[in-house]
Amino acid sequence: MTKELQALMGKMAEESARAAKELAKADGWRKNEFLRELARLLRDRAGHVLKANQRDVDAALASGLDAARVDRLRMTEATMESMAQACLEVMAQSDPVGEIETMWQRPNGLRIGRMRVPLGVVMMIYESRPNVTIEAAILTLKAGNAAILRGGSEAFHSNQALAELLSGALKAVGLPEAAIQLVPVMDREAVTHLLKMDNFIDVAIPRGGESLIRAVAEQATMPVLKHYKGVCHIYVDQGADLDKAVEIVFNSKVQRCGVCNALECLLVHEAEAAAFLPRMAERLGAAEVRFRACPASLPLIAGQAEAEPAEEGDWGREFLALVLAVRVVKDMDQALEHIARYGSNHTEAILTRDHDRAMRFLREADASLVLVNASTRFNDGGQLGLGAEIGISTSKLHAYGPMGVRELTGVKFVGLGQGQIRE
Repeated sequence: MTKELQALMGKMAEESARAAKELAKADGWRKNEFLRELARLLRDRAGHVLKANQRDVDAALASGLDAARVDRLRMTEATMESMAQACLEVMAQSDPVGEIETMWQRPNGLRIGRMRVPLGVVMMIYESRPNVTIEAAILTLKAGNAAILRGGSEAFHSNQALAELLSGALKAVGLPEAAIQLVPVMDREAVTHLLKMDNFIDVAIPRGGESLIRAVAEQATMPVLKHYKGVCHIYVDQGADLDKAVEIVFNSKVQRCGVCNALECLLVHEAEAAAFLPRMAERLGAAEVRFRACPASLPLIAGQAEAEPAEEGDWGREFLALVLAVRVVKDMDQALEHIARYGSNHTEAILTRDHDRAMRFLREADASLVLVNASTRFNDGGQLGLGAEIGISTSKLHAYGPMGVRELTGVKFVGLGQGQIRE
């Protein structure tokens, strides 16, 4: 089976590379027609996709898949409409391919610029969320790239149904069907083979748990855009608006606790701890949040919600559940030190009324998104105005933060001359 599978993956990768060359020169209007047609199919064929998704959900529940992953797996009519809207939002964006961003003139009259170009073939490896199939497809294609998609086995039937729509939309507008391909087998060995095919695949983007991302990073022979986990902090500064702080912390932790931009650790200035922590604990405790608290915060929380002493392993931990670590700090310096030691470069936020401290926090907190007086849940491509995202990169090369259409292109230098020669 291994040789046959390797040959199948090689054929898929080679076809993707050929399709990428076609897409790199495809007109913007044709790519937009694909997005329009796909939006129509997502609406018209929603029942077919949801039926396939229910098959996956039933199997996941029967196998004992954890609640957070089942939540990410489950699709609804609202999910289908959201994907259709994402198609139209990406369609409305300008086409970055061929755009010359900057240009300057040298003393000899030679004009130098930087032009946006596709990356080539993008391989996406992801778990649970079937909507990633659509998000990855529309973003990579808008940016002029071909895509190889490998979803989790738990979403196999959902992804197959969505792949049928992608193929139909490509065919309808005259784009190569190999431009977006879903790996047709659940065998993990398929990914192992693909990760060695850097002669055809230009970049790999894993999206899922830390173990998946590390495995891809270790095996891949092509560049990998990644984030290992989302350990997001909020720091409640001295003098913060505590009414707003309670609501922001609640939204960051409770709205959806099983995602990478959910709050995992709360840092509170010692001057605000006594006034803030009991109120916060009562509000979140009513939503069944449990706390891992430092010695200073534990007595302020324990009377309002379920709490236990924090251990060293709770700092820097991605709970992905209704569990929140809490620490009282003496000032912003200590908060920033904690973030630097335990953060994951994903999302950090400060709640403050002090402009100077807000600006300092923006400069010094090292994360792909740093916020002032807002929920960590905003670190999302759609929420930041990208239309959709293919993932959130916490490595600074080649992108940092949510990756939309523009982040799925690179740049090359171009020169416009009138006969110049080098002396």
